[in-house]
Amino acid sequence: MIDSLTLNHAARVLTTITPELRADAALRKYFISARRPGPREKRAISRAVFTYFRWFRWLDENASAQKKVEEALKFQERYDKSHTSIKAEALSALAIPSWARNEVDFPVETLRQIQTEPPLWLRARPGAAAKLATTLGNCEITPHSPDALHYRGNQDLFLTPAFHNGAFEIQDLASQLVGLACAPKPGETWWDGCSGEGGKMLHLADLMQNKGLIWATDRSERRLHTLKQRAARAKIFNFRVAQWDGSDALPTRTKFDGILIDAPCSGLGTWQRNPHARWTATENDVSELAAIQRQLLENVSGSLKLNGRLIYAVCTLTRSETTAVANAFTAAHPELEPQPILGKTPQLTLWPHEYNANGMFIAEWKRKT
Repeated sequence: MIDSLTLNHAARVLTTITPELRADAALRKYFISARRPGPREKRAISRAVFTYFRWFRWLDENASAQKKVEEALKFQERYDKSHTSIKAEALSALAIPSWARNEVDFPVETLRQIQTEPPLWLRARPGAAAKLATTLGNCEITPHSPDALHYRGNQDLFLTPAFHNGAFEIQDLASQLVGLACAPKPGETWWDGCSGEGGKMLHLADLMQNKGLIWATDRSERRLHTLKQRAARAKIFNFRVAQWDGSDALPTRTKFDGILIDAPCSGLGTWQRNPHARWTATENDVSELAAIQRQLLENVSGSLKLNGRLIYAVCTLTRSETTAVANAFTAAHPELEPQPILGKTPQLTLWPHEYNANGMFIAEWKRKT
């Protein structure tokens, strides 16, 4: 039976959500003011809110917010018992906005995947995955990354000694595969151009054995502050931080062995984890972001050393932001040669259903002249 208190809390959260205030931010804000819910109740409320957006277009628009949440949770329960309880045609029509079908040829397996609750992936420190799995319990390894663990337990990982000792980061498997695609070597000089709060930068630093140098830049001072806090917990120190707005006014004249542009994007690859974003992203956003992505690549391309490598990654699946950006950049830069990624193709799409992770696109080039 679905708890009425959870339904009431979730309904209150839904009244505060706007295109500007995302579901995750609205939940955080609500939990600050609503002091009654404990950790278990907060998880249930968060799950109810995200489930509502996952099944949004199946719900009776004239029903109360509580009834809609209850109906969504029942859809989820039925779907979790049998994915075929919802026909593929219904998923294509209702699980995603219509404009997205013009940009992505969604495999039905991915449509089925994004209607499930997202997995929780951990990145252990290099070579320590087996030990961490024993320490935490409820972990599954994956053949796709040596340090990745799929965590299936219920404990609050942020409260564990392992987390406070820097033994792991919470990082989606697709993001970990971007780090493996970069494959930086100890002693090299790298630039993480859109580093955000530092998830991929910390991975690069681990792969470099804390040797060499990584420039970590972002337009947000707040995100860079969080990056420095995370690096301190992980005992990572081979990096330098600078603000950069993505323009041609570069933060340094350094030439790099490798540059990662994990560009801002429409985020279609995260729609399993963030179903609210399905109903806030627009086709116009895609066009604007594609122009930004192309400009970012242009602005950093001159900072590569001879034989230096440029890796482009976006957690989206739209043609405009993936193959179109990569193909146009390749055509404009004959001095850069496309390179195979993770032993596969120079342009690699990671579909959610193939990796039980976010969708991701990765492209790579090497400077040959």
